[in-house]
Amino acid sequence: MADTINFTAGPIDVVPDTTGIDLDALDYVGGTTYLGGSYGREAMWKKFREDRPIAFLPETDIPGFPPGPGFWSLTKFDDVMHVSRHPELFQSGKGTNIPDLPIEIAEFMGSIINMDAPKHTRTRLIVNRAFTPRMVAKIDDDVRVRARRIIGRIANRGTIDVVRDLAGPLPLEIICDMMGIPEDKWERIFECTNIILGDFDTTGSFDVLMGAVLEMAAIAQAVGEDRLANPQDDLVSAIMAAEVDGHRLEPSEMASFFILLSAAGNETTRNAISHGLHLFTTHPEQRAILMADFDNVIPTAVEEIVRYATPVVHFRRTATEDTRIGDTEIAAGDKVVMWYESANRDESHFENPYTFDVRRTPNEHVGFGAGGPHFCLGANLARREIRVMFEELFRALPDIAVSSEPTYLMNPFINGITKMNATFTPVSP
Repeated sequence: MADTINFTAGPIDVVPDTTGIDLDALDYVGGTTYLGGSYGREAMWKKFREDRPIAFLPETDIPGFPPGPGFWSLTKFDDVMHVSRHPELFQSGKGTNIPDLPIEIAEFMGSIINMDAPKHTRTRLIVNRAFTPRMVAKIDDDVRVRARRIIGRIANRGTIDVVRDLAGPLPLEIICDMMGIPEDKWERIFECTNIILGDFDTTGSFDVLMGAVLEMAAIAQAVGEDRLANPQDDLVSAIMAAEVDGHRLEPSEMASFFILLSAAGNETTRNAISHGLHLFTTHPEQRAILMADFDNVIPTAVEEIVRYATPVVHFRRTATEDTRIGDTEIAAGDKVVMWYESANRDESHFENPYTFDVRRTPNEHVGFGAGGPHFCLGANLARREIRVMFEELFRALPDIAVSSEPTYLMNPFINGITKMNATFTPVSP
């Protein structure tokens, strides 16, 4: 195997020590809390689960946003599941991130994740109807073709940036291709998603963020309008033609859906693959278990990568009426934040939650959401991409290993890796 390094990002398979942690002094959504990846937050979440599993917390001041009223923080698995599975009590239409945005902007940027029934139900059905068995089979085949092509582009290098050269291109190319985005726009789409879900320090102002959103929307809307005028045998044409109760998607709505796919689908799968390679490097015994029985182990390994990495750190809901979570009274209009990252380490639900175990079963994690109507629409595509990437990668480059410390995204929404090198024995073209 290629030379590797001794990683210092944090303890591996070690129960965090919460001694001396003062929850009142923590900046749980501040930039420095997200500097070192999830390892640096595990003790904080454990302390919350132990002492304040349901806590009302102030909102951090964010430039460009009005001061927020605060929110209820949920760190236990069962509480997160309760909120997610009761949309009649906890709605998404008022925003799914902690700060408030105007409803029109929130829905435009987040598409169906910022909708409630009946509009959410109708829109999701329209999209689902476009994913016919034949269309799904075509996308499945395309995942393998593109994974092989991406690996072929790097096989003779010996050293790569995992995020830029390997993990990033696969979900981006799949989404852009299936949504009909011209190939000369793909790189710009990648740049725009990095702005939308970027670092505290690199995203810039709200105007910069909205500029990226509107640029992506214009590209996708042009495709939607073209398919209305000139239908083709592709997914976008099927989406634009699908109808539920007399309703069809407008090109602007299709553009909003594309923003969701390209930001959420691209960013989360990219990070799951990046985290996965890091985990297989730091846990060589788990990699050996996988390679000894790949077909049987890879389904549980994919779920464990998603649980352990938890690419999406949190989502928010808003209480529709006075209600309770456990013994805690929640008032109508209160914000409720589900910390998926904490729920996926909940000792009351997972045995040895800090252990990366590719054969873990059962593994009812919340890495794709916690059930209910907003369970991740792209979960099966993400599973397919992660499985195929590691199958093709370990077949073509069997000694590939991470060779540098990851640089983590400073963002309370995405547990992202922005840069991480890997080395392997080059393969001649």
